[in-house]
Amino acid sequence: MATLMQKIKDIEDEMARTQKNKATAHHLGLLKAKLAKLRRDLLEPPSKGGGGAGEGFDVTKSGDARVGLVGFPSVGKSTLLNKLTGTFSEVASYEFTTLTCIPGVIVYRGAKIQLLDLPGIIEGAKDGKGRGRQVISTARTCNCILIVLDAIKPITHKRLIEKELEGFGIRLNKEPPNLTFRKKDKGGINFTSTVTNTHLDLETVKAICSEYRIHNADITLRFDATADDLIDVIEGSRIYMPCIYVVNKIDQITLEELEILDKLPHYCPVSAHLEWNLDGLLEKIWEYLNLTRIYTKPKGMNPDYEDPVILSSKTRTVEDFCERIHKDFIKQFNALVWGSSAKHKPQRVGKEHLLEDEDVVQIIKKV
Repeated sequence: MATLMQKIKDIEDEMARTQKNKATAHHLGLLKAKLAKLRRDLLEPPSKGGGGAGEGFDVTKSGDARVGLVGFPSVGKSTLLNKLTGTFSEVASYEFTTLTCIPGVIVYRGAKIQLLDLPGIIEGAKDGKGRGRQVISTARTCNCILIVLDAIKPITHKRLIEKELEGFGIRLNKEPPNLTFRKKDKGGINFTSTVTNTHLDLETVKAICSEYRIHNADITLRFDATADDLIDVIEGSRIYMPCIYVVNKIDQITLEELEILDKLPHYCPVSAHLEWNLDGLLEKIWEYLNLTRIYTKPKGMNPDYEDPVILSSKTRTVEDFCERIHKDFIKQFNALVWGSSAKHKPQRVGKEHLLEDEDVVQIIKKV
């Protein structure tokens, strides 16, 4: 562990010393690939002996979505959980009050959202300091991250937490890189691009691939990708998730400072203690989770608007809906849909039909 940490520090120091220009792009790409491999070795538990790398937080996933509260100690994560869910998480004025993961549930617009109060992380969590590894491992299982910041502490805390999460393979408010990477048996590295590249050239791509012992591959870029984007695709273990920056304790700052915060992207100012703007936070969580509510309608009865079936925006076909209710439905069924996804009401649809939020679906089994 110590030698790995030393190697990581040596590479980070060398990257900091190296000037960024076209002449050094190849060298920096190679260093970034080495750094990504070392981080992966650091974070993966030993395969045999040694008792593993820590047991993590064993919290059963429940509800329709999971949201994690991440932040430095004493920024108000536990107070936020208490106010939003009614779940008790110990609150005190000293740091590291919460030492394990406390789950709570919010019921909002018919959806059950699990909220996790994770212990405060410290700088160096990505390298295994404190309980950082368990905290960020649990954060990887979430559908959305809330980074809780203290309004009266430096805004640089935001960048420090982002760095810790990025070091663990979590990409915040980003889409997966639009590039294709395919290994092959022979033919060398074939590098093509549909756009002008300012960051990557064939030499840099070959250097990064050789670090991963890949000598034959087809790589196609559809946007101006960086070395980090290529490394993320080769590693394949990156998680892309939405993130909201919750600035707490706004009752302790001026109105001018609050107006500046309000203009920043992905920010939501709140005061957990005084319960200011918690409705706005819930609204934003709902928007970022991008869930779809589908109401069921038994034959000859009114739709059930009390208990919707909640689907992800990425899996919202009629087939996904049927699987959430009962797997046997998909084998023999007719589906009628009312709502914005239907061309006429009701519309008879197939299993590939994409449902929209607040559609009403009636499933009739074929006899």
